[in-house]
Amino acid sequence: MSQFDKIYRKILLTKFFTKGWGKPEDLKRIFEFRKILSNREKCQHLIPEDYPVHIEKESIQKDYKILEGHFESPLKNLLPGIMPKSTEIARFQVILPNQWKTNLKPVCLHLAGTGDHYFWRRRNFMALPLLKEGIGSIILENPYYGTRKPKEQLRSSLHNVSDLFVMGGALILESKALLHWCERQGFGPLGITGISMGGNMASLAATNWHKPISLIPCLSWSTASCVFTQGVMSGAIPWEVLQRQYYADEIYEKEIRELLVSPEDHYKSAYSIGQEFVRTATDLTSDNRFEGRHFQHDQKVGNLSLEVSSAASQEQQFGAVSKTEANQARNQKIDCIENLTVNVTHDHKESGNQTVSTGQVFSKSLKSDQNLLDNISKQNDSQSRSYATNSFSKSIAQKLKRPQVERPTVISKSPVAEESSTILQQKAVDFMKGVMDECTHLGNFSIPVDTELIIIIAAKHDSYVPRDNVLNLSNLWPGSEVRYIDTGHIMAFIFNHNVFRQAVVDSFKKQIKKYYS
Repeated sequence: MSQFDKIYRKILLTKFFTKGWGKPEDLKRIFEFRKILSNREKCQHLIPEDYPVHIEKESIQKDYKILEGHFESPLKNLLPGIMPKSTEIARFQVILPNQWKTNLKPVCLHLAGTGDHYFWRRRNFMALPLLKEGIGSIILENPYYGTRKPKEQLRSSLHNVSDLFVMGGALILESKALLHWCERQGFGPLGITGISMGGNMASLAATNWHKPISLIPCLSWSTASCVFTQGVMSGAIPWEVLQRQYYADEIYEKEIRELLVSPEDHYKSAYSIGQEFVRTATDLTSDNRFEGRHFQHDQKVGNLSLEVSSAASQEQQFGAVSKTEANQARNQKIDCIENLTVNVTHDHKESGNQTVSTGQVFSKSLKSDQNLLDNISKQNDSQSRSYATNSFSKSIAQKLKRPQVERPTVISKSPVAEESSTILQQKAVDFMKGVMDECTHLGNFSIPVDTELIIIIAAKHDSYVPRDNVLNLSNLWPGSEVRYIDTGHIMAFIFNHNVFRQAVVDSFKKQIKKYYS
């Protein structure tokens, strides 16, 4: 991990979420709406194609022109009262060449990262240089930033955790409105990009678009939960405030927690169950033992000790894994196993700006694992056995339980007994991980229409967005491409805009070749 990232964060004095989680009723509304917003089919008609967008100013320069416009955020009417008044009007700039290079008019939408207020940074470092490549740009101002910042908010320091989710929901819908506007103007192909927080927001917005779109998320990953519970940003959070609020109102524990869905739990538990099955089945099926031979076998599976003395006892052990349970495992997306790649994207083994195209290299062993799972399911179906409680099935149930989140050391001790303090801290961090995964984890959203148009830029030594303990984004989106920069988050942001721009150009070239040639 980058030491510069850690030092840079310590220099900054800003704190996030100083007023806590946000109103419980707001969180409940947001989480319920997320279940609609994350389904592309359900929300395809939330934003009409002729959604009103107003251009209020046009400025002609030597080689390009700048349009300035605004429109009412669709979230204002879909979730009335959820947005602060200052955030309700979305403002944007459009940077277009005076003369297009071809008959095509490619335009890329740029979403802001943390601290990127107004338009100038994205205009000067991304949009204007992209004009030389024949690509126009739209720069959208984030809710809570620039002219949309609430007066009482200090710089980029969102007051509540819920503010981040309001920002994300608004940007998904506002991006959709702008993409519809682009089509009405005859622009295309279309793309969307962002850096850091903007990369995650761009990814969320792209999942909601119903057509192939170039997507270039830079310095972001599959979820924001790792940013606020593992990365250096966890030190900018007033954990004691969040802890007190969590325990002061039981609604967080009894009602809101029940609404949370983390793909980390589903994917990882399904994967571990699959591996559990495979490790056991490999030994039990050797030497044709499923044909009725009696044998004595003591096998350790994780923390389990499985003793099989005959074909009948063996059948009893495997009978616990019924067809119903196999289907439940599949319902938890166990089918994603066959898409898991040989981990050529291990962060610690990448070098330079290495390019990894997922979906090309699959693990043969994982494919055979899936075949074994299918055989087990068929065997159990033919036996028509009911579910029997035993040590093996109990182990599976344990695997399905919510994994514990390691508590970051930045949490201050609460003035209560040490044991109670530890529990309180752990639950606050676990709840933070849960709410962040609920609203920002890309596994909770539709897969973009064409993942081959996705180019992901990641920093190998990123201390802001640690990737070690979360699902690999390229596994969630098979066919996407990952490019690594051999540095940390801050240095990558400062010195590698050329890498970000090249990825935008390359993604648009892919789209043009595939859909416009």
